[in-house]
Amino acid sequence: MESMHPIDLVQLNFNATAVQAVNLILAILIFGIALTIRLADFRHILNQPRAFLIGLLAQFVLMPALTFALTLVMDLPPSVRLGLILIAACPGGNLSNVMAFLARGNAALSIGMTAVSTFAALFFTPLNLLFWGSRSVDTAALLAQVELDPMSLLQTIFLVLGLPLLLGLIAAHYLPHFAKRAEKPVRLAAFAFFGASIAGAFAANWENFLNFAGLVFLAVFLQNALAYAIGFWSARAFRLAHRDARTVAIETGIQNAGLGIVIVFTFFHR
Repeated sequence: MESMHPIDLVQLNFNATAVQAVNLILAILIFGIALTIRLADFRHILNQPRAFLIGLLAQFVLMPALTFALTLVMDLPPSVRLGLILIAACPGGNLSNVMAFLARGNAALSIGMTAVSTFAALFFTPLNLLFWGSRSVDTAALLAQVELDPMSLLQTIFLVLGLPLLLGLIAAHYLPHFAKRAEKPVRLAAFAFFGASIAGAFAANWENFLNFAGLVFLAVFLQNALAYAIGFWSARAFRLAHRDARTVAIETGIQNAGLGIVIVFTFFHR
């Protein structure tokens, strides 16, 4: 194994209470987002199956594979490589629907893709993290150090993504008046608390952030540029309209970083 980079020796400062709080806040955020989703959004899957399949291909197959290739080309430290692979393994993020609307994309397609990719993440996120993380000797060693159990990872993803999404969908369907009243305050409160928790995490690890931000920034910038390119050009390769291609690009480019943070807090803080 190569000699370790200083960033690989960094110890993150988190406590068990903070970890559980972030898990709960993300679950509430996902629940709030699910309150805005209606069954009609899923009907777009039947109307536009090609767009959804291309989106899933871009998100969960091309993005992790090409991110892995990027980490090898850039010759990054193992911990940064694994971090990028983790982000690439996450589903579409919560802001993608807003960005799709602002970019004059297909808002219905965006909402449907977010819901579908969140459910698909129950399987694909642990699969991609463990598969691509084990392709390199150094990143595989990091996975072994934290004893990342696939079932524990799946359970965590289900509790913070799958269960809140399912409960939100049920509430939106059977309690539409409650869902309409609650969706905005729940989402705003969850965003506020989540933002506060991330700010607290940065404050607790500020020195590490200052020391290594330059190293990580370029890698993250290139990964994001790659993600948007993968989404757009894969959609155009299958002759989707520009409007739908923009939507697929946004869904591929905006990952649910909150899920990545939860996984880091839960499994990699030791």
